[in-house]
Amino acid sequence: MDIIEIIITSIGLAMDSCTMAICLGISMKKFKIKETLYIGFWFGLFQALMPLIGYLLGNTFAWLIYRIDHWIAFFILSFIGINMIKECTKKTYIVTAKDLSTKGIIILAIATSIDALAVGITFSFLQINMKIAFVSIGIITFILSTLGVKIGNTIFQKLLKDKYEKYVSQLGGIILIGIGFKILIEHLAIV
Repeated sequence: MDIIEIIITSIGLAMDSCTMAICLGISMKKFKIKETLYIGFWFGLFQALMPLIGYLLGNTFAWLIYRIDHWIAFFILSFIGINMIKECTKKTYIVTAKDLSTKGIIILAIATSIDALAVGITFSFLQINMKIAFVSIGIITFILSTLGVKIGNTIFQKLLKDKYEKYVSQLGGIILIGIGFKILIEHLAIV
């Protein structure tokens, strides 16, 4: 696998994290660079770690992980999405990304990067420079996630503020559930 293929793979793997970052950006009342970099860091770290873990597991557990990774991602994302939708019935509709704990951000980062674990397993069957892949996936996910938070916050500030505040968390929850279904359907179609 050459560098161009690694970069294209990195961009593809970063898309779920970027989508989640857009949702987090929409939920921010005010854009804060520190929070944005924090979200980008965790998303980039886990998106890079999962293929590395998959690569290290290699052939030993490939059949086991490949069979359940999509179900794990689906249930985690659906659970979080349903909780976000339920939260909309409370008086406070919008939370900032800062209110989302480190634990919550890590759970989202793991859930959106589980499919990267399977990619890492396939890396173990290919001739690939894992150092380059690890760095590329992490940096590209970091960049796209931080841009996603900014894009999401811009959408909120320009289009949604004061009009649809109540529905922002519902939208985020629906997107999370949608990402879970996407991961599930992609993997079931392959099997």
